[in-house]
Amino acid sequence: MGDEFGEVLTRTARIAADWLGSLDQRPVGETATLAELRGRLGGPLPDGPADPVTVVEELVQAAEPGLVAIPSGRYFGFVIGGGLPAAVAADWLTTVWDQNAGLYACGPAASVAEEVAGEWLRELFGLPGGSSFAFVPGCQTAHLTCLAAARHHVLRRAGWNVEEQGLAGAPPMRIVVSARRHATIDRALRLLGFGTATLTVVPADDRGRMDVAALREVLRDGPPAVVCAQAGEVNTGAFDDLAAIADVTGPAGAWLHVDGAFGLWVLASPELRHLAAGAERADSWAFDAHKWLNVPYDSGVAFCAHPEPHRAAVSVTADYLVQGGAGEPRDAIDWTPGFSRRARGFPVYAALRQLGRQGVAELVERCCAHARAFAAGLAAVPGCELLGEVVINQVLFRFGDDATTERVLRRVVDSGEAWLSGTVAGGRRAIRLSVCNWRTGDEDVRRTLAAFQKSAAAES
Repeated sequence: MGDEFGEVLTRTARIAADWLGSLDQRPVGETATLAELRGRLGGPLPDGPADPVTVVEELVQAAEPGLVAIPSGRYFGFVIGGGLPAAVAADWLTTVWDQNAGLYACGPAASVAEEVAGEWLRELFGLPGGSSFAFVPGCQTAHLTCLAAARHHVLRRAGWNVEEQGLAGAPPMRIVVSARRHATIDRALRLLGFGTATLTVVPADDRGRMDVAALREVLRDGPPAVVCAQAGEVNTGAFDDLAAIADVTGPAGAWLHVDGAFGLWVLASPELRHLAAGAERADSWAFDAHKWLNVPYDSGVAFCAHPEPHRAAVSVTADYLVQGGAGEPRDAIDWTPGFSRRARGFPVYAALRQLGRQGVAELVERCCAHARAFAAGLAAVPGCELLGEVVINQVLFRFGDDATTERVLRRVVDSGEAWLSGTVAGGRRAIRLSVCNWRTGDEDVRRTLAAFQKSAAAES
């Protein structure tokens, strides 16, 4: 059995190294159609066993044409990062070690790695000492965790135990959101029993920043509230004025939650942290490690300035579980919605060890510099219209009308030189370019701009 593992893992390591080594040469997008992939990967369930090495090699042969080169330096879609070498290696070990990180008893080293990595992140972001945290699949689950804590806190102050009594008959509470919030906020609230019709929506400006004056009016009177602010709007990268929002929510007794999926990472940069000034005054924060920290998918983090409601909202006990004990070890099931769970702390720990404080800052600042270089280069492409200034790592632009914009984008993606996505801005089709990968360099910027030059020229 040991020999089987040695052979298949050695072969897999070679395949993985070849894949990563091919990124500069291979098309960034997939080269197979949906029907082709179904044909390659489909078929009846095998009747008998197969050699593990054969299974892996046949999987690679069938799947590779359908892979998107997300780790490439020329992948600019959906604010997706790559994978730092130490983080990728630690993620492999996470699979091999196969620790169930829900309980300290099932993986003591996994528990302590999360404990250390969580404290490092808290320190890196300058969040309040004593804040609780949870390693979760992504920002969606981080919102769910934070807003569950907020729901508990607000209703508990009103004399209602939502974990025991549910929401039926509960005292009224308001959920206040921005008109330009991310869709994951609505989904988390829906899962927590708050339908979209119950939300109070505050207007936002054309860059997606919440109207603080309107928020002040909303909070002037009424039942207790939870306010969801944003650090990094998904199209423009713009930041809500978190300090001004905290000035409003604090006196109103509202819980302030910050959606910082990628934008909150500016707190690690001396050059850029002013954009999120006031973030430390919030009550909870949600962000991703699989974006700017370049940890492999999936990896999100929830922080809460108030450990008691956090734990009360998501913890669980059972007679058969081994929880707590000497030295008060950290059991992740006290802080996450998950029960059995992957040891996500290992890759985060490894990424932070590889980069250090200065490395994280340099990574964030370098990506933002590349975004500015993209904007300058695109401004020189005939027919290209930049839609606002570059705030951090998001570049928003279009070409003429909607149809032209789509054609220019399609040609670039089909060329294989880069992959990025379309969006809607101001009711019109636009292109969103997100620089979030540690691999992206000057040559990747040059090649992508050349692809847009060529695609735009085809319109004339």
